[in-house]
Amino acid sequence: MSETKSKFNEVIKIFLVFMIGSVLGYIVEMIVAFVQNGHFVSRQGLIYGPFTPVYGIGILVYYIFFSIVKTKNKGIIFISSMILGGITEYLCSYIQEKIFGTVSWDYSNWLFNINGRTTLIHCSYWGFAGLLYTSYIKPLIPKIEEFVKSHRVKVMASSVAVFMIFNITISSLAAIRQNERINNVPASGSIDVFLDNVYPDEYMDEVFENKKHV
Repeated sequence: MSETKSKFNEVIKIFLVFMIGSVLGYIVEMIVAFVQNGHFVSRQGLIYGPFTPVYGIGILVYYIFFSIVKTKNKGIIFISSMILGGITEYLCSYIQEKIFGTVSWDYSNWLFNINGRTTLIHCSYWGFAGLLYTSYIKPLIPKIEEFVKSHRVKVMASSVAVFMIFNITISSLAAIRQNERINNVPASGSIDVFLDNVYPDEYMDEVFENKKHV
């Protein structure tokens, strides 16, 4: 296998790992929201599709870390995952607030919280998630590596990747524009007008039901 093809396969594999985390995260969040509220609450992180990217990022962090640190010690896995997950959650919250002017979670009223962005208990959840990753998802990585060797899989994954790039881009632009509208910034061009018409506040608040402006 050529070096270029090998690198492309690795990119496809990483993308599929991200997608697995994003979809699983969405499912987990929807279940948790239903248990907490007694009804379904939208927890998607992008405008289109059942994706919560913070979990996709989290699983990629696990993938990279546990590809380097090869340990079966559950205590080390748990503590490492706690730290990695807590840092990931904190950074995602911080970046979301600074770029979009919103937060999707606020733990300010929880014990042992860190600026309301994560808590000891949520870090513990990340620790358990790390144990689940190393026990059930990591063993599937070799199968994913074989899976992505198929030309058909590469074409399908590449098509989905193009869609996700669009999805992430339009979601980001729409969120930034909504923040501008809230701050009374008028539309400055055709793109802003398009975003105002297609993704108005009512639509954005319905899709991102769990976010709040700060």
